[in-house]
Amino acid sequence: MDNTRHFFSRTEPLFEQLINEREMLNEIKFDRRRFLGSTFKALGTAELIMMGVVNMDFINQNSINGMASNHGKNTSSNSIKQIDAGVLNVGYIKAGPADGPAVILLHGWPYDIQSFIEVTPILAEKGYRVIVPYLRGFGTTRFLSDDTFRNGQQSVIAVDIIALMDSLKIEKAILAGFDWGARTANIIAALWPERCKALVSVSGYLIGNQKLGKIPLQPAAELQWWYQYYFATERGQAGYDKYRHDFAKLIWQIASPRWNFDDATFNRSAVSFENPDHVAIVIHNYRWRLGLVEGEAKYDDFEKRLAESPVITVPTITLEGDANGAPHPDAGVYEKKFSGKYSHRIIKGGIGHNLPQEAPKAFADSIIEVDGYRN
Repeated sequence: MDNTRHFFSRTEPLFEQLINEREMLNEIKFDRRRFLGSTFKALGTAELIMMGVVNMDFINQNSINGMASNHGKNTSSNSIKQIDAGVLNVGYIKAGPADGPAVILLHGWPYDIQSFIEVTPILAEKGYRVIVPYLRGFGTTRFLSDDTFRNGQQSVIAVDIIALMDSLKIEKAILAGFDWGARTANIIAALWPERCKALVSVSGYLIGNQKLGKIPLQPAAELQWWYQYYFATERGQAGYDKYRHDFAKLIWQIASPRWNFDDATFNRSAVSFENPDHVAIVIHNYRWRLGLVEGEAKYDDFEKRLAESPVITVPTITLEGDANGAPHPDAGVYEKKFSGKYSHRIIKGGIGHNLPQEAPKAFADSIIEVDGYRN
């Protein structure tokens, strides 16, 4: 193991334990895996780190249980990759055949690529080339220059993904995401429809603008956005920086009240919030929405076009969990914003805001389905 791989094995969830299990079958005997599975049940991450089991820090129990199966015959190596794209060096996972139809999965806040840990192998098995990047301010994604403004406005994140597609030589992809990721996918579909084959968007149409962000809401609705107003203060920025782990877990609990995630599941994502730019990006994002801070002038044209709430023309499926505790619009409000072939569905079973991780099969099935849509 080289030093780079060793570093990532300490800090990043090992997707290959779930996706590229054939490789693991060649390396680890079943009896040893069964022993490790029992060990992971009994010991926490901290104990394992102290024991020196650094290359398996964040394996989840699903990975252990699934090792005897055979996923992804044609999957590429899916450890964390890094590539320069625009102003960033982007960390990402790839899986599936290199010549398969591209799917880009986009996470939100406060989440990370772990949201797609079970979606990814389903799509790879179906022959898709799956790319799962860390957004700016998350995980191993870094700015190439210390001088670059740590901008979190909505259009810049979409520009990041277009730059990533260019670097990976992906001309067109199915885009799917939730929260920030859904908004980013919406924006790409609206501004660069030639780069978006189809769209799967949790909570529908999420393109916003600063003018709308200044309009007062009913008190009950304002209460749902409490963290946004907290972030508008210096106390809020300091508080999020100091308590980002506890803060993120609280958001998970509020946004997905019926999802009984365990500490290990949360901790696998929480490590991504230690990114040195995380707090700056998150705070700027929410302050920008309220019009409290400026973005960058070079993105003004994009924001002007987005402020007109452009119609999305690509084939689209929108999803909503039946127990989403996060602020989200009703489907009837946005259905006319999609002019191509379109469908909406409610995913039942106590599914909250982090829909891809809570209902991975439903999310993956929607991607496969929308790929068959034709305008």
